[in-house]
Amino acid sequence: MAKCELTGKIPQSGNNVSHAKNRNKRKFNPNLQKISFWSSKLNKKISLTAATSAIRDIDKVGGFDAYIIKANNIYLSDKLQKIKKEIISKS
Repeated sequence: MAKCELTGKIPQSGNNVSHAKNRNKRKFNPNLQKISFWSSKLNKKISLTAATSAIRDIDKVGGFDAYIIKANNIYLSDKLQKIKKEIISKS
């Protein structure tokens, strides 16, 4: 299953509704991109699968490290939770 490693977004289910109100099941997939971010505190590149909304949020906050520090652990993947601990210990 496709999942954003930063926000935890997953596909949602719903209906296509025609003009005649006929309903057909469909999936709403998040716009996921494979992208790598540079961590200035760890001095390494981190590759992950992220939704475009999360990429915009990273730019808005001011970088990958700042976003990860503010992010809630509930939504982060296990890999990113470990990276968050490393970043906080380096600060």
